[in-house]
Amino acid sequence: MHTIISSDSTCDLSAELTKKYGIHVLPLTVILGERSGRDGREITPEDIYRHVEETGELPGTSAPSIWEYQKYFDMLQEEGGKDGERAEIVHFCIGSHFSGSYQNACIVAGDMEGVHPVDTRNLSTGQGLIVLHAAEMAQQGASAEEIVRSCTGMIPRIETSFIANELTYLRKGGRCSAIAALGADLLHIRPCINLHDGIMEPGKKYRGTISKVMQAYAHDRLAGRTDIDMHRIMLVHTRCDQETIEEVRKMIYEFCPEVEEVPVVTAGATITVHCGPQTLGVMFARKA
Repeated sequence: MHTIISSDSTCDLSAELTKKYGIHVLPLTVILGERSGRDGREITPEDIYRHVEETGELPGTSAPSIWEYQKYFDMLQEEGGKDGERAEIVHFCIGSHFSGSYQNACIVAGDMEGVHPVDTRNLSTGQGLIVLHAAEMAQQGASAEEIVRSCTGMIPRIETSFIANELTYLRKGGRCSAIAALGADLLHIRPCINLHDGIMEPGKKYRGTISKVMQAYAHDRLAGRTDIDMHRIMLVHTRCDQETIEEVRKMIYEFCPEVEEVPVVTAGATITVHCGPQTLGVMFARKA
């Protein structure tokens, strides 16, 4: 039976990657005051920056509704089926600590055959790494059950972290305390934010220009590591300058010369709502 790989838009995979691996994407909704639209289709990161600069208010986000999931899964099964059979779907959701996406997808899957929601306990390209692994398995003919089992085992091995130039968006979105954000702003401290078991936690604190901080962060993430899966390391950012991006990418190849590929992607609108501009993350899986 044919297996389709699908994900919430929070996986932050580029159009080139989703096309290459045949990945379907369901957008979350971004709310800009009285206006709302689908992540990456009607609302872009630039729309978010403009809204915050003009109003001082942070946009909101909402998970796909039960109705949206039902309509979406029905469409995928009908269009992706072969020889009269409806396709199997493995759908990857942003971590359940961040959104109701997984809960809604599970409600729909409970009434449909062949739909397998997965709680990635992750976000952005940490989620994206899992989705790409699933897509590669699907291209090799793996069943939905095999894909779910392999990806579930991969989830604890994903290392997701990022450096943000400012904590304003995280603070407004309730992702870090106002006191912590104020202290960081006054002292020009830029903390590394780590994802541990689906929850954001502060890590090492850095000082200096954002470019130097991002390079120091990349050094600390990669130098001396022997446990990194060299199949793929993801570099994701929001509105970072090209020189900084290239310098960090160069560092990845310097510390991990055996890495097979380093996709560089820009975070989508949903993730941008929570991290703001000039955020950068280096994400990868540890070896099994």
